[in-house]
Amino acid sequence: MPEKFPDSEAAKKVIQIKENFDFENGHLSPSLKDDDNILSKCFNYHAPGQARDLGIYPYFREIEETGSSHVVIDGKRVITISSNNYLGLAKDPRVISAGVNALEKFGIGCTGSRFLNGTLNLHRALEKDISEFLNREDSIVMSTGFQANQGTISCLLGRKDVAFSDRENHASIYEGCAVAPGKTLRYRHNDMEHLEYLLKKNSHIKGKLIITDSVFSMSGDVANLPDIVKLAKNYGATLLVDEAHGMGVLGDGGKGACEYFNVEKDVDIYVGTFSKSLGSIGGFVSAKSSVAEYIRHKASAFIFTAALPPASVAGVIEGLRILVDDTERRTRLHENTAYIKRAFFDMGIQVNNNQVPIVPIQIGDEALTLYMNRLLFDDGVFAGVAVSPVVPPLKAMIRTSYTCEHTREDLDQILDSFKKNMKQLGVFPQ
Repeated sequence: MPEKFPDSEAAKKVIQIKENFDFENGHLSPSLKDDDNILSKCFNYHAPGQARDLGIYPYFREIEETGSSHVVIDGKRVITISSNNYLGLAKDPRVISAGVNALEKFGIGCTGSRFLNGTLNLHRALEKDISEFLNREDSIVMSTGFQANQGTISCLLGRKDVAFSDRENHASIYEGCAVAPGKTLRYRHNDMEHLEYLLKKNSHIKGKLIITDSVFSMSGDVANLPDIVKLAKNYGATLLVDEAHGMGVLGDGGKGACEYFNVEKDVDIYVGTFSKSLGSIGGFVSAKSSVAEYIRHKASAFIFTAALPPASVAGVIEGLRILVDDTERRTRLHENTAYIKRAFFDMGIQVNNNQVPIVPIQIGDEALTLYMNRLLFDDGVFAGVAVSPVVPPLKAMIRTSYTCEHTREDLDQILDSFKKNMKQLGVFPQ
């Protein structure tokens, strides 16, 4: 980013934003006193209101209509590059029909936990389908992907155990580790030397659990699973891999990074979600039968949460069938990913050279990033935006993601908007 903004209206707007918003602290109010009550932090939190006043607040936009590559917001039809609906299954007519049939048969919800009255034959059918798809002994369907990680980790990581977690792992993994009585050590992102250092330092610990995302949701990086598997074997550690963004995207059969690297048999616990490639909501854990049975009876997040609604379960069952049979969707997804990444690279923007359709465009400065996101929307492009604390300070980014349903015209419009707006803001590489 240049030292001075270019002389443009957009740049002047950024300067105005920077002068009127305290990005370091997130609000303009004085620091709280020690004797303030527990709600004082709420009454003194003004960042969202200030961002709204400046016209740069990017969150909780009301979507009026949805599609696989377009949505309607404020009556305006825009291209969405903020969705994880990678295979376009959320609006597939077959998936919707399956959900409608289940809704009519079972109603809108289960009104209870899986543990007591909330297990339908649909849940068990989906668990069987997942186990067969992944070639696992057993699977547990949970109400969210977040719950799958939190519940599994918190019940497995005992008081004398140690977890080794990648620093860029998803918040659900962080939460699971925080709730568990065991100790958690975070290794530098995808740094195998640091992971081995920590494993060696704790080699005397019997219960060791390595936890990693297969595909990291912000950066789009792919975990170095072959080396992680070797380290797990060398140091006697159990391996848990969260394939939330890998399933449906990577591997010849769409089973994820574990399949891509041919390490499926070496991964002890496979965690996944239905809210990405399968276009719905929910999560699951797949493992050996004895492990699944333990989690099924010990994971508080699972036992004390209402079961996944029948329409969602039926939709996922149909979506999984399509994922297995319709490999053309994954081919189109990879083609779109390659096209957009090549074009960004040609612009001088650093992107990952992999098949993952998550493409973060790092701007750095939060004012520039928030305003850039606003300019994209003005051009008909609905993108995600990540600022601190989701990403480190001065690492703010436009988080873009793509689906098999984006057309070449969609992608060109997105690229044109980025090129135009980055140039007028002075963040476009010369």
